[in-house]
Amino acid sequence: MGQGDEELPDRIPASGRGKAGRAVLNTMGAIPFAGGLFSAAAGYWGEQEEAKANEFLKSWIDMLHDEIREKEKTIVEITSRLDLHDEKISARITTDSFQSLLKKSFREWPAAESEKKRVLLRNLLSNAAAASVTSDDVVRLFIDWLSTYSPFHFEVIGAIYNSNGISRGAIWEKVGRQKVPENSADADLFKLLIRDLSMGAIIRQHRQVDYRGQFVKAPPKKRGGPGSPTVSAFDREEGYELTALGQQFVHYAMTELSPKIEFDV
Repeated sequence: MGQGDEELPDRIPASGRGKAGRAVLNTMGAIPFAGGLFSAAAGYWGEQEEAKANEFLKSWIDMLHDEIREKEKTIVEITSRLDLHDEKISARITTDSFQSLLKKSFREWPAAESEKKRVLLRNLLSNAAAASVTSDDVVRLFIDWLSTYSPFHFEVIGAIYNSNGISRGAIWEKVGRQKVPENSADADLFKLLIRDLSMGAIIRQHRQVDYRGQFVKAPPKKRGGPGSPTVSAFDREEGYELTALGQQFVHYAMTELSPKIEFDV
């Protein structure tokens, strides 16, 4: 990671007829066909157009630079949280299965969306290396969830955790959102979010279970007539809970291992 990081230029001048763009291309060697773009555009672009193209390339290179630094930081933080004196952990991190999880994570890199997602991915990989509560197939699913869902989805998951039977209205309050009208975009978004998590087998409506862990059949609901009101986005009647997958996700992605080694990032 460090070596690749050094190959990226820190700053690219925003002016000069294509000099900055060509300098970047020569330094990186990453997009050889773009050199042809500048040559072909020499008689078409003016100085202003080339300056805009250079600025676009600068933004793109800076984005790649930041991503490499994020990945490097995440790997270092994971390593600092693992007890490498533990033979099981030392053996685990060298297995093809765990290496496959790392490759999947850094290839798809869902953390680019926010620092919160980066921390969730770091926790997920740290716990996947240190524990064997769930299978690697489930961990792969969790990595996909980090790509699929937004930070707001994860706030809702955290609000439902250890609060079996919590209503949608109580969830909205628990995540600290302001009261909004039922016909607002925020209300529609919240209903969509609850549906996403339900369809994804992360949450479900709360149901009683018997001593064997089997669901108790719920009494039939009364159906309203044609004029019955639409269920509120912030309903106080129906309760929600995490599924077994949702519980495991919280344990893996939302539970942080304490660093074994203290250091400055």
